[in-house]
Amino acid sequence: MSHPDAHPHAMAAAGAAPLSFPVEGLSCASCVGRVERALAALPGAREVSVNLATRRASLILPAEHAAAEAAEAVRQAGYAVPEASTELALDGLTCASCVARVERALGAVPGVVSASVNLATGRANIRHLEGVGSAAFERAVREAGYRAHAIEAGDRPDMESRRDAERADLRRDLIAALILSLPIVALDMGGHLLPGFHEAIAGTLPHGGAWVQAVLATLVLAGPGRRFFAQGVPGLLRGHPDMNALVALGAGAAYLYSLVSTVAPDALPAGAAHLYFEAAVLIVTLILAGRTLEARARARTGEAVARLMKLSPRSARVVENGRETEVPFDALRVGNVVRVRPGETVAADGRVVAGSSFVDESMVTGEPASVAKEAGAQVVGGTVNGAGSFDLRVEAVGADSVLARIARMVETAQGAKLPIQALVDRVTGRFVPAVIAVSLATFLGWLALGPAPSLGPALVNAVAVLIIACPCAMGLATPTSIMVGTGRAAERGVLFRDGAALQRLRDVRAVALDKTGTLTEGRPRLTDLVPAPRIAEETLLAQAAAVETRSEHPLARAVAQAARERGLSVPEAADFAARAGYGVSANVGGTRVAVGAARLMDELGISTAILAAEAARLAETGRTPVFVAVGGRLAGLLGIADPVKPGAREAVARLARDGLAVAMVTGDDRRTAQAVARELGIAEVVAEVLPEGKLEAVRRLRAAHGPVAFVGDGINDAPALAEADIGIAIGTGTDVAVESADVVLMSGSLDALTQGFSLSRAVMRNIRQNLFWAFAYNAALIPVAAGALTLVGGPPLSPVLAAGAMALSSVFVVGNALRLRRA
Repeated sequence: MSHPDAHPHAMAAAGAAPLSFPVEGLSCASCVGRVERALAALPGAREVSVNLATRRASLILPAEHAAAEAAEAVRQAGYAVPEASTELALDGLTCASCVARVERALGAVPGVVSASVNLATGRANIRHLEGVGSAAFERAVREAGYRAHAIEAGDRPDMESRRDAERADLRRDLIAALILSLPIVALDMGGHLLPGFHEAIAGTLPHGGAWVQAVLATLVLAGPGRRFFAQGVPGLLRGHPDMNALVALGAGAAYLYSLVSTVAPDALPAGAAHLYFEAAVLIVTLILAGRTLEARARARTGEAVARLMKLSPRSARVVENGRETEVPFDALRVGNVVRVRPGETVAADGRVVAGSSFVDESMVTGEPASVAKEAGAQVVGGTVNGAGSFDLRVEAVGADSVLARIARMVETAQGAKLPIQALVDRVTGRFVPAVIAVSLATFLGWLALGPAPSLGPALVNAVAVLIIACPCAMGLATPTSIMVGTGRAAERGVLFRDGAALQRLRDVRAVALDKTGTLTEGRPRLTDLVPAPRIAEETLLAQAAAVETRSEHPLARAVAQAARERGLSVPEAADFAARAGYGVSANVGGTRVAVGAARLMDELGISTAILAAEAARLAETGRTPVFVAVGGRLAGLLGIADPVKPGAREAVARLARDGLAVAMVTGDDRRTAQAVARELGIAEVVAEVLPEGKLEAVRRLRAAHGPVAFVGDGINDAPALAEADIGIAIGTGTDVAVESADVVLMSGSLDALTQGFSLSRAVMRNIRQNLFWAFAYNAALIPVAAGALTLVGGPPLSPVLAAGAMALSSVFVVGNALRLRRA
């Protein structure tokens, strides 16, 4: 039995992970027994214990996937295991091997369900059982040879300053390396350019300048090049070499060989004493140059989020007791009334309480047209006011604001790993050890088979293999494209809540669209009012409006608006109830009033026969018939028209041209839906379905066509959004719909939908280009670096050229990803 104080990492190293986690839903000894049996059934499980008083389970499991397996076993037994997520900022990552090492280290921490590290963002996302602190993750990363700290709200400026400092360090080291390297290059290469140069140097400097080169090379490797040895050598000693190890081995080998040639040339075979100081220092210099360019380019990949966060103004004018007071932005609180003058940036999310204007919301929605704002309208912080002026009451600040939520969505998507990345991770995880093995084989092969003296050529070719095969480009190929692509999408009003949705959206073969609020404006108007016999129009509308005022559905707003426009006195409603797909009901003046579709009347046992013909006429002309019942009797019929969104027909046609099957799935009357579908050019219509029916429609479309995207905006769309391969929510819809979706269209425009599909295809095409370059480059140049060209009379590949080519490969990958900014 393990000692209770045993260090968790020691336990993991021994092949077992001690787990302790909360279990929700335990209420009796029977529950305890059920959970214990479920956990004890796991392969290798021992010392299983469940405590009813503390509601915690503890056991020891084989380390790999321990937390995920234990949590799933408890869920299968019918109980819940609360999970949490932690995000870490990482320093010191340089290549795909670093990513794999940190993921393994985090995955070995007891309680971790999954860990994902993103090289481009320098972040780790960890899903773990509740109760595991960030200190355990930071320790694991530190033991793996890197630095980490948990990201808290408000850390963005601090993270940006650290990235700026890192770029400044790289630039400083590059300049120092260049200054120290130039004399070495001049001493070594001068003879090739200037006749008699070597003779002049030999007569001026002792040993032809070899000692000068040695001193300068030592300064380069100990100064600007120290980072490669400080990070690479520990990884090499731990048996987990990375890019830094390859550079340290290559530059270090060239330096040490040259140093021996300078200090003790007799220790080498006759004729083998050559100087490669210029190779050692240029390897360091060129890779620093590549990293500097790469860091600058990578900074641009995250510009979309940075611009979003900079939209908020530094201060705001708070109005209190008729007086304006300028306060810092951070001092704003919910409930403050803020005055927005012409041309100013809106300070915070809120609702207009006085005044009116037009507001440019393009930075949030991607739509260029300004939007009218008057009393009662919602305004988003960071948008730009037009010529008018208005006061708004603050409803959200800080992390709850729309801008902050958008930034979190984009950052989450940027930090995610696409399914295609799994293949890359498997290859790169074994890549560096394989390169070291190829380099060693190259050295031994040249030593055994090369022309004498073979030691120098053996070293040169082995070093070239080490340098040219650094897997930087592999690690950057996917995440940089995701960062730029999701940032560009956000600028166009398309938010990917999940980075993997980028790849899944590309694979979609059918698109199912809700009608109200998706294909139509979602701002319907009451066009017809048909009372039953002996019912006054005003009475019918007032009672319907009393109920609909409590609903958030677009059709309900049309009824309430019509009552306001007629100046009717709308009574109070109590005991309000909404039923998705049917309608709403409430007590009005002591009488139950129901407003909804014909199916609601059927369920209540209320006949609609006297108005059935009128309802059919309304539906055939594209209007939605809504029945009203008062006190269990039919009181009348409302006709509501919802105009089709501008550009909707063109968007549907574009989707069809791209080879996608397009269908309308709606709970509205079949004749109304078919009339709208005819106008839009949609052939397949599924109408009069409840939320469960929409879910079934998604399944049928998937069976017929393949992966399905569902586009909707209401509460009744949430099940279909969750069931679809890709759920796409209209950002102007309900929070429930948005939370259920993988993609959010902030503007509500269907043009944004087609742009989302186009961006998905562009990003995946860009990733394939990057991966091809990264892998094909290594596959093609490793044999060249090993000296394959010399077999056919060609020249060997210099380590200096190898360093330049390796550096350029990373810059190429990032530069190629940046092309998506124009997509």
